[in-house]
Amino acid sequence: MRVRPGSHLSSAITALTALTVGSAHGQALDSTVGDQIGIDQRLGERIPLDLAFRDETGAVVRLDEILDKRPAILSLVYYECPMLCTQVLNGLLRSLRVLSMDVGGEFEVITVSIDPGETPALAAAKKKEYVGRYGRDDAAGGWHFLTGTRERIEELAEAVGFRYEYDPETDLYVHASGIMVLTPGGELARYFYGVEYAPKDLRLGLIEAAEERIGNAVDQILLLCYQYDPTTGKYGLVILNSLRVAGAATVAILAALVIGWIRRERRQAGPPAANPIPHRN
Repeated sequence: MRVRPGSHLSSAITALTALTVGSAHGQALDSTVGDQIGIDQRLGERIPLDLAFRDETGAVVRLDEILDKRPAILSLVYYECPMLCTQVLNGLLRSLRVLSMDVGGEFEVITVSIDPGETPALAAAKKKEYVGRYGRDDAAGGWHFLTGTRERIEELAEAVGFRYEYDPETDLYVHASGIMVLTPGGELARYFYGVEYAPKDLRLGLIEAAEERIGNAVDQILLLCYQYDPTTGKYGLVILNSLRVAGAATVAILAALVIGWIRRERRQAGPPAANPIPHRN
């Protein structure tokens, strides 16, 4: 059996989710449900961009129409989820508010309900809440809350490796927690697990997904020093690259100091004395 990156972490999250939801409703989940849920990374694979959903206004939109040459953060939740989905969206919102990059400017956010029974009205209410709390211009056009048919939802979930199950005993959808970053072409670039997403990791993931077309010079240096680890869904410090960057910075600083010292010495010495013209008798 091949173990995919992050499978151990997602299993732990799954178990915690099952215990939390079960205790919140006073009854245990079906023991067979927990074995079917988790997140399997599909890094580098392309999601089906022709999938159509309904947005919060009820209009039909395709995923390729939303991406629009920008990277995107994808979250699979459902809007009437009593606990975990709210934590996922709240954690995402906290990270987005820290980022200097703007939703609707440098990237998109796509939130899709995994419950085919949910309506655009529910999506609209959820969008109003989170876009309002985000509080930046253009966010309404950049954060998409979608609903869809069971077939479309299952096709998208399968494409991104998001395994979930409906538990009839509790009338709940049981799922792991995490978000994905998509390239403008719809390829799965990064997975971030849990309900808290470090702004640094999210920023670097978006920059890499955009093929470094967004961000600044500092971000490019950070990308040399930090490398994505698919087994943890985080960016870790690369010691060798960090030493190289630090060494290059040290050389540049020393060179600047030497050049400054030489120029200062020349200014203090003044212009060179002119050679006297020999006098002829």
